[in-house]
Amino acid sequence: MLAIRRALAFGAHPDDAELQAGGTLAAWAARGVHVELACFTAGEKGSPDPGTDPAELAAVRRAEATAAAAALGAAAPVHFLGAVDGELEVTMALRLAVARLVRTVRPDVVLGHDPWRRWLLHPDHRAAGLLTVDGVVAARDPLYAPALGAEGLAAHRPHTVLLFGTDTPDELVEVTATIDAKLAALRAHASQVTDHVDLERRVRTWNAAIGADAGLSYAEAFHTLDTRGR
Repeated sequence: MLAIRRALAFGAHPDDAELQAGGTLAAWAARGVHVELACFTAGEKGSPDPGTDPAELAAVRRAEATAAAAALGAAAPVHFLGAVDGELEVTMALRLAVARLVRTVRPDVVLGHDPWRRWLLHPDHRAAGLLTVDGVVAARDPLYAPALGAEGLAAHRPHTVLLFGTDTPDELVEVTATIDAKLAALRAHASQVTDHVDLERRVRTWNAAIGADAGLSYAEAFHTLDTRGR
């Protein structure tokens, strides 16, 4: 992969990017890469209790996301794009919100959900993936988003998009040295964790399986989009 100085990861909900790419983000941050996280929703409906107040849960999950970002070594604040949990849709307004953030942060690499994964059940994850790739295109081409130019945000083209949660991986990142940071970030999402021991077991087993064929103790997998020729 080309040089990475700045990275921006988009998740549909708090904890999505940490689960799928937390070890990678922590490894980059440890090397001095400027890492930022963004969430399309605040995950305000992420509770099995029907009596939960979504507004109160949103506040909890924003705070958890901030703590998780710190555990990874990512910059503050975490960016929330204001969509409703469970109702995320591919709209021009959200595409431009992604493009605005890409032009502001100016990352070399953008990470997000793979919207083309077969049998991807969660509609928010599908929509988040499409919005991420669509927003990268809007960010790179100045005539696609004239309103952003009027805001003084010049076009920016990340050289790579890494799609996580993919069933067609072509890029592995070793996360052996940062698996503990990943686990710490996931534990920060305390409202979503009922059994810390089981969480660690499942994450270690999963990331070990990804790295096994390459002889890596732990790894994360991505599908790569090279934006320079597209």
